Amino acid sequence: MNFTKLLLLISMVAMSGCAYMGVGSRPLSELTEKYTDESSKFLAVDDLVIHYRDEGTGPVVLLLHGETTSLHIWDAWAEKLKGDFRVIRMDLPGHGLTGPDQATETYDLDYMITKVEHFMDKLNLRKVQMVGNSLGGYITWNFAERYPQRVERMILVNSIGYQQELPSTLSYNTIPVLREFNALILSWSKAQHRVEEAYGDDEKITDDVIRRNQDLGLRKGNRSSLIKVARTIEKDTDQRDLGNRIKYIQTPTLVMWGEEDEWTPVSVMKHFKVDLPNMDIISYEGVGHLPMEELPRQSARDALHYLQTGEPGELPGNQEQGW
Repeated sequence: MNFTKLLLLISMVAMSGCAYMGVGSRPLSELTEKYTDESSKFLAVDDLVIHYRDEGTGPVVLLLHGETTSLHIWDAWAEKLKGDFRVIRMDLPGHGLTGPDQATETYDLDYMITKVEHFMDKLNLRKVQMVGNSLGGYITWNFAERYPQRVERMILVNSIGYQQELPSTLSYNTIPVLREFNALILSWSKAQHRVEEAYGDDEKITDDVIRRNQDLGLRKGNRSSLIKVARTIEKDTDQRDLGNRIKYIQTPTLVMWGEEDEWTPVSVMKHFKVDLPNMDIISYEGVGHLPMEELPRQSARDALHYLQTGEPGELPGNQEQGW
């Protein structure tokens, strides 16, 4: 084990040893009671039961979250959009209340795209406006490239797209021994570290967000699934030609970015700006990987305006922003 990996191991043990040791799993019944509401539904897609929420009426907007998170990151956006759209958001396989798919050994891109496609088919969603954050953004632009007739517009929020290094939260899950340790334990301090790494401003982090991250991470099978997801992302983001297909996408796109993102750096946003033919861009100072949670009101307004008009909104001026 090299020096860098040894430091990672020491830091993880230290973090996990100084707070509540999240060992074992949370009962699914308890998690379902806590993290569902009247809009929550469950749908069998192939051999996997997917948790999703379905709110509002009108043209369909499908929201895809990123790695280590769940459909709950879109709460503020769903509240804003559901007056004009039918807003559907799903817990991706291996995440949230959907949990692991026992029928697969990998959560690679083809698998994820197929699951999203079959989910849409089950709900008879022939064409949608698709929104994705991070891993969800990676799935979104690849889905649009593969099935352009099914995506009217898309919004990519701090999306994976080009060669990059993994953030520590994911790289922990690609190191032998350490990844086995991670499959057993998700302490409060480790969940807090995940969230802090994703936010640009730690003062916006709440205990509820950390608790949700820990609780859903302790759903049986989700920690092992994250290891598989992390290894897939590591393999994909190590490819120099990862973003080569982006230049062929004609789908109108809004790229949204938190400029303080430690997970997917601003350099990735700049590549999208060069390569994506039909796009607009909005970036947020002082915001990290999750603008929809760190800057919920402004980012939701910007998303609504784009989904309604196909144009980026004007700067809000003296309007209230953020929290």
